[in-house]
Amino acid sequence: MGREFVDLFNEWSDSYDETVSGQDIEYKKVFEQYDAILERVAQSVEGHVIEFGVGTGNLTAKLLEHGCQVTGVEPSPMMREKAKEKVPNVQVVDGDFLNFPLNGHPVDGVVSSYAFHHLTDDEKEEAIAKYARLLEKGGKIVFADTIFLNQESKFDMIKQAEDAHFLHLAHDLKTEYYTTIPTLEAMLEQHDFSVDFIQMNEFVWLLYAKKQ
Repeated sequence: MGREFVDLFNEWSDSYDETVSGQDIEYKKVFEQYDAILERVAQSVEGHVIEFGVGTGNLTAKLLEHGCQVTGVEPSPMMREKAKEKVPNVQVVDGDFLNFPLNGHPVDGVVSSYAFHHLTDDEKEEAIAKYARLLEKGGKIVFADTIFLNQESKFDMIKQAEDAHFLHLAHDLKTEYYTTIPTLEAMLEQHDFSVDFIQMNEFVWLLYAKKQ
């Protein structure tokens, strides 16, 4: 359920904002148009939203700018501390995509950026099922994440990373749970969501799903 990556998140907390700003050459294309991607997510929801994988609070800040009420969920204690510095008025709780506390308020949307790939496909389906029960008709799931058109395109991207000697990126693409558009589309439609995918850069797609 992503908890196996908590140590990585803790280690990354001090340099995360530098990475997303393009200072790490290996991940420059992954985070290309990072600010615009987060802005697109924030523009796509309203009301009370749960944000999974808050990280240092970059998406959270944009959600607040757009008038959303945010409940943040983040498994890394070091990331939670960073987020509290950036968005001190937001409650950021210990939890993950599958295990999270609810405050009793209706939820209008579920959002995340660069995090859903930390779940296996089975866990992704379990999470989507939870959100389907949580959201009323018209409720939204809006995720920005690295997703592939198919397995062949994923293997091609790994080879490109290896050819460029981006070994950390290649290792991530091999070992984390990146999935494909057809897989996610089937999961969401099974749980009564309509879904669109919009490509934001070479790696990242915006997943926009609406409860029917």
